[in-house]
Order: sequence, then C-alpha cells, then structure tokens
Amino acid sequence: MENNAIFDIRTKRDFLTQALRIFKFQYTNNSVYQAFCKLLNVDPDTVLTLEQIPFLPIEFFKSKEVLSTTTLPEITFTSSGTTGSETSKHFVTDLSIYEQSYLKAFNHFYGGISDYCVLALLPSYLERTGSSLIYMVEDLIKKSNHPKSGFFLNEYEQLQELILELQKTNTKILIIGVSFALLEFTEQYQLSLKDAVIMETGGMKGRRKEIVRQELHQLLSQGFGVQQIHSEYGMTELLSQAYSKGKGAFDCPNWMKILVRDTEDPLTYLNTGKSGGINVIDLANINSCSFIATQDLGKMNQDGTFEIIGRFDNSDIRGCNLMVL
Repeated sequence: MENNAIFDIRTKRDFLTQALRIFKFQYTNNSVYQAFCKLLNVDPDTVLTLEQIPFLPIEFFKSKEVLSTTTLPEITFTSSGTTGSETSKHFVTDLSIYEQSYLKAFNHFYGGISDYCVLALLPSYLERTGSSLIYMVEDLIKKSNHPKSGFFLNEYEQLQELILELQKTNTKILIIGVSFALLEFTEQYQLSLKDAVIMETGGMKGRRKEIVRQELHQLLSQGFGVQQIHSEYGMTELLSQAYSKGKGAFDCPNWMKILVRDTEDPLTYLNTGKSGGINVIDLANINSCSFIATQDLGKMNQDGTFEIIGRFDNSDIRGCNLMVL
C-alpha cells in the first residue's frame, strides 16, 4: 500500500481522504481491529467521517498482535511497565516510515537536526531495551553530525561543562530528557541559556513525587534560564509525535490528529475546551493501527492545539467490556 502519500497531506480534505483509505485497509487486513469494529456493528462502507471511525483501546497492544500486514516485524517496541505488569508491544514492520515520520516532524517544528547539538538525559529509557524514544533520539544524535551530541546517564557535571562550552560557540542546543532527570540536573546547576531548546518527554512515575506540568515547567525554566519548556508527546504504540513549544500546548504534524472523547460515552466527541479521553489518529502507523483510544485525559484549544491533563486508570474507561475479544 502507498505509504508516502500521508507525508504529502496539506489540507483537512487530504487528511480525511488518507484516513478513510487507511481505515478501510486496516479493517480488511488487521484481524484484531476488524473484530473490534464488528463488535461495535460498524460497516466500513458507511464510515464517511473521522468521528465514525472506531478507535481501538490502547490496552489491546498488551494482549494482541496489532498488525495490518503479514510482513515480519523489523523491530518490536515495548512500553516501560512497572514490575509484574503487562507491557505493550508494537510490532513495526517498516522502520523507514517511523524514521520519515520523526525526521519530517522535527524538521517541520524545529528545522534541520544537523543545526543542533543533541544532548539526551534519558536514564530510565537507557536502562531497558525496546524503547521507541531511544531509537528516535539515537538517530537524531547520529544525524545531528555534532561530535559532542550524545546520551548522558547521570554525569551531570560533565553535561554542565559541555553546555557552558557549547554556549561560547553559539551552537544551537537540544536538551531532551525525562522530567525527573532534567529536574535533578537543575537542582545541582543553575544556567542561563541562549539558543537552547529544553524538551521534556514526561516520566516522573516511580522516581519522585509527581508534580503538575505547570510547576515542572516553572522549575525547569528557572533552572535552565529559558523562557519556555518544550514537550514531546508520543507513545510506544504510535509512530508519530506531537510537540509543544511552551505552556503545554501541543501541535501535531499533518499526518496526526487528536479527537477528545467523552469518558462516560467513548463514542461521543467533545467540543473545544472540554476535558475527555484522548483519541489519536496516527496515519504513519499504517501497518499496525492508526486509530487509538489512549488512557490520557486532555482537551482541545481554540487555536487547534491540545493539552494533556493527566491519565485515568482502567476502572475509568467506560465501554471496556469491549476488551473481551
């Protein structure tokens, strides 16, 4: 199936055309998704809008092989489960689509990666295998072509010295890290950076007391001496990311879209400004499932950006009797 067309999407009509094409393809070729659609009595021939497309609960990635192709996976990405809990598995049969997706998205929001020195503070991800985030950041480090780009575990002193050295050369810096590691760094060093993007990828769970994003961003912007803290929104089950350049307001690349569902009635969608469950359309996920109902809570803003407010646990997901496939 022609995959590159999704990266040529320019208009809402383009998006709808590609989404309906991919929906029909996945309904036909993905047995898990087809069974789910049939449970909801959805006839693919009557689906004409995005809102009519069924969104597969993200939990399915823990118990099923969610694939729309018989091609063998090139890699399997896994989520970081707490000890003893089931992890999600995302079987990726064409890594080139993932690579195109994150490179084109980064380029769209931030310009060419070769303009940056990339410094990654992702200790919890480096401690395990199968992270899609590590795969992406490793490639960004490589493609930055900067000799000082790299991963840092907890070598905070070394990182601080390198940042100060880079600041003297007017090099653009991207510091991408999990929240707890960025916070720990700023508790030891206070900086005043110019031409630097500080990007958090979430990740406080189990490491230290959870704090709200607003408070986190305030502490980080004081610690790094920057106006805004950027954020990346992605997950194991997706092949695309949304980015926020500040205030927690996320933008999607043209092949990704967010809908907000009513948590009491998952087949109903909410208007701008109302909080509900986040449904993601990720057209890059063509060989798996492009229509996923996540466990994140969020809302759409008037300007088309979206915000993530938190998560809800299984007991809050209505309609999860649909999980008994």
